[in-house]
Amino acid sequence: MSAASPIEPIEFRPSPEPTLGVEWELALVDRETRDLVNAADPLFELIARRGLERSPRIHRELLRNTVELVTGICHTVGEAMDDLGATLEEVRALTGELGIDLYGAGTHPFAEWSTQQLTEGHRYAELIERTQWWGRQMLIWGVHVHVGIDRRDKVFPILTSLLQYYPHLLALSCSSPMWAGQETGYASNRAMMFQQLPTAGLPFQFQEWSEFESFVHDQKTTGIIDHLNEIRWDIRPSPHLGTIEVRVCDGVSNRRELAGLVALTHCLVVDLSRRIDAGESLPQMAPWLVQENKWRAARYGLDAIIIQNAACDERLVTDDLRDLLERLAPVADSLGCAAELASVSDIVERGASYQRQHVVHEATGSLRDVVASVVAELD
Repeated sequence: MSAASPIEPIEFRPSPEPTLGVEWELALVDRETRDLVNAADPLFELIARRGLERSPRIHRELLRNTVELVTGICHTVGEAMDDLGATLEEVRALTGELGIDLYGAGTHPFAEWSTQQLTEGHRYAELIERTQWWGRQMLIWGVHVHVGIDRRDKVFPILTSLLQYYPHLLALSCSSPMWAGQETGYASNRAMMFQQLPTAGLPFQFQEWSEFESFVHDQKTTGIIDHLNEIRWDIRPSPHLGTIEVRVCDGVSNRRELAGLVALTHCLVVDLSRRIDAGESLPQMAPWLVQENKWRAARYGLDAIIIQNAACDERLVTDDLRDLLERLAPVADSLGCAAELASVSDIVERGASYQRQHVVHEATGSLRDVVASVVAELD
């Protein structure tokens, strides 16, 4: 019987400040048919030929129908939005030359998975080889927000407590109500689809960093993962960046709503971090309650009645959100994102993306018009 290999430590590079990084996934759609188009290769060839200054901010993704815009390390939400805006402007000029539009939502209403092409690369091919049909179904897009954490021992207490607010972030961003030409009955079909991958879904609620190290050791020993970035949790540590990465949100169609969601995420993480500094033990909810909240938000969006706490009190998510925004207002003031946080209320008033898509579909009966309406919102 062989001796067990030692558990390797995982270095976490702390961020002295609660800095921000944002990753915004956008789909490529044909201007005429409004279907997804596998045009990442010609787009990136054009980026290389033009020698775009912002090319490091433009990334490939799993499928050739996707481009991801990323920020550098930012200190405020406004800085992050300006960073994304400058990159977006350059990318849109090139997609325009190619007859392509950028589309920001969690899923595409009518695209067929079987016609989508995989981006070249061993990592992607291996993912599809392992996950097969479910992996090929991943016609999904989201937003990822990194927030810097100053001490490793804060990571899992913050991550676990942040799960209380999972339904708020998902309900606000729900933008994937249709799939393969059908109304799914879900506000976020993306959230349900993505968790089918073997290392995706809700995170384990570890309390200590050492528990995470043991988990990663087991994952690598059994061949489940080769690298940390293959842990695809909805909220996860990014040790090499010194951040918590929040991956809850569906794809977003415009920078105005994106700014509100990033501000809410930033304020939530910083508030929890400051409460630890003040000596507070952060509240947590049982995993089965967190799981139920995720489902309710994915199913009902802004009409979800969520479980608020470990005592199983329940409340309409928009009512709870109203009080949450008021409580976080001083945090937003200190982070310079008061206006962006306040704009979260506009999503509720205007209707989330899934609701706006329903309105267009009911009025026109055309899924092509739904895509056009989402494209038209991009700014």
